[in-house]
Amino acid sequence: MSTKLSILIIEDEENICNFIKTSLQLQNYKIITASTASEGLSIATSGSVDLILLDLGLPDMDGLHVIRQIRSWSSMPIIVISARTKEQEKVEALDCGADDYITKPFGTKELMARIRTAMRHSNRLSSQDENYKRPYICKGLIIDFDKRLVTLHGQNIHLTQIEFKIVSLLAQNAGRVLTYDSILTHVWGPYIEQNNQILRVNMANVRRKLEQNPAEPQYILTEVGIGYRMAEED
Repeated sequence: MSTKLSILIIEDEENICNFIKTSLQLQNYKIITASTASEGLSIATSGSVDLILLDLGLPDMDGLHVIRQIRSWSSMPIIVISARTKEQEKVEALDCGADDYITKPFGTKELMARIRTAMRHSNRLSSQDENYKRPYICKGLIIDFDKRLVTLHGQNIHLTQIEFKIVSLLAQNAGRVLTYDSILTHVWGPYIEQNNQILRVNMANVRRKLEQNPAEPQYILTEVGIGYRMAEED
């Protein structure tokens, strides 16, 4: 099997770093490791990295600063792997530019799934191939971005302009959690008051139109206290 992507692990706990490294090498990923933020940033700027797995509690610099520095020059996927479990800390990391957030301890299957999602999203954004402009398709739900058309099991679903903006934003980032604030900013603009109520009202309307049981959604999932995540495409 040919070598897959190059992944940089920035993690100062040796046992965790070795666990991740071994797990990914078994999947034929090329692995580079760094135990400090400065070392990781140096490697990241070399241009030889496709994705970064980042711990926030590094000895020389908080991981949030690492995210901000990388985002100033690159859109490469960054997945945070951290023992920090507070909702606000997850929100901060995502709003700084992280693509996803995994809380320690975690399983190998979850890690692999998050990596695949991050790389698919990165490819969709960077590729000019028509394949990455295709409609979102998941469990009978089809969202055609060009035609601004939403169908569910062959039936047209009428969404308001705001509802379509929310749904299309989430669908174009399928598999990734988007924070409440980032959705508000993208849909209503940078000067919208950061009050989640207007988003919750619109989301409730969207779910009534899309979900068979709005209380148990299968398309738009809630990350409590953080934001929303669209289900992965078929």
